[in-house]
Amino acid sequence: KNGKLIQVDTTISPLVASNGKLTGYVVLGRDVTEAVRMESQLRQSQKMEAIGTLAGGIAHDFNNILGAMMGYAELARFKNADAKIHPYLDQILTACERARDLVRQILSFSRQQETEKRPMAVTPIVKEAMKLLRSSLPATVEIRQSYQIRRDTVLADPTQIHQVLMNLCTNALYAMRNQVGVLEVRLEEKEIAAAGSDQERQIAPYLQLVVRDTGEGIDPAVKDRIFDPFFTTKKAGEGTGLGLSVVYGIVRDCGGEIHVESEPGRGTTFMVLLPLIAADGRRDELSPVALPRGRGRILFVDDEAPIATLGQEMLASLGYEVAVRFSSHDALAAFRAHPDRFDLVITDMTMPNMTGAGLARELLKIRPDLPVILTTGFSEMINAEEAKQLGIRAFLMKPVSLADLAQAVQRVMAERTTPAP
Repeated sequence: KNGKLIQVDTTISPLVASNGKLTGYVVLGRDVTEAVRMESQLRQSQKMEAIGTLAGGIAHDFNNILGAMMGYAELARFKNADAKIHPYLDQILTACERARDLVRQILSFSRQQETEKRPMAVTPIVKEAMKLLRSSLPATVEIRQSYQIRRDTVLADPTQIHQVLMNLCTNALYAMRNQVGVLEVRLEEKEIAAAGSDQERQIAPYLQLVVRDTGEGIDPAVKDRIFDPFFTTKKAGEGTGLGLSVVYGIVRDCGGEIHVESEPGRGTTFMVLLPLIAADGRRDELSPVALPRGRGRILFVDDEAPIATLGQEMLASLGYEVAVRFSSHDALAAFRAHPDRFDLVITDMTMPNMTGAGLARELLKIRPDLPVILTTGFSEMINAEEAKQLGIRAFLMKPVSLADLAQAVQRVMAERTTPAP
């Protein structure tokens, strides 16, 4: 009646007189618009579940491939004294880290895993994202950036902040796809009054991320729905309707707010507010650090030959004596033959016949004081807390960097030699 288009499930029945003459019809119509929408959302949810299953299945193998690339690049940088080559290797490592974070983000989103929040400087993340975005920009779009701030440290997951910016900028570019435009990204410090009575209200510091475009703007009729999951104004096949809903969820999870201002034909401005925390501000540029070295005999177990060989190379370069086994059964047999030969065991989690956790149980039955480090690319069977309960000293997510491996081995070996109080 109000002129809105709806979907209707209709039943039409004829009215027949006693003489068999058709006298009319009875039409029953049921509004199924909401049911159709929910069915569509269910199908989309099932697609996301399938993506999650696929992501979990490939994460282990992909992280092994990525780990080999990262590890050998780190070894090349560590062993090569030619400083001219280091910038090229740094670019490889940066790409590997980005791929690693992407896999973790897919797993986090699809499996609803807890994200890792930590104090982080936002400016470097934004600058890196804009570098990535610049290569895909059409020549008709101009980028303007401004980072005139003193503080930019928030409590968040770096990959999620990267995702927030990329989603907002992607939408802005789509809004300017048919015209010359300007994409403006800036960081500002804001002070906002917290909720409470007038006498008790306190001013809290926030970091404001502003993403503004000069595109087609948002229709006022749909402005209130843009953060709804699966809602999109794009054509079929051009968007899932998840981008802004994911942004909204991330921002709220960080204790922040997101606002939008838009006018049809005059562009859109998104303003993301994140609470600032006490810190010194910027993180320093990456610089080579002295890797902790040590001595000891390590048994390294992984069913992937390239990863096992890489582990041996990395640990040997740090001063350790390393024996490699490519299966949990071979590793267990080697350990049973010489239980006191090894100072530390590093094992992968996902292996045929016996998992790394199973291997750790058997080894600890023989030597309860044995330090064990467990590595995994993705596993629903165990997490860091469960590994600790098994007696495993450290739990590392693949791909493991040379620095992370060196620090974990040094820490575990130090714990082994430290006398109990």
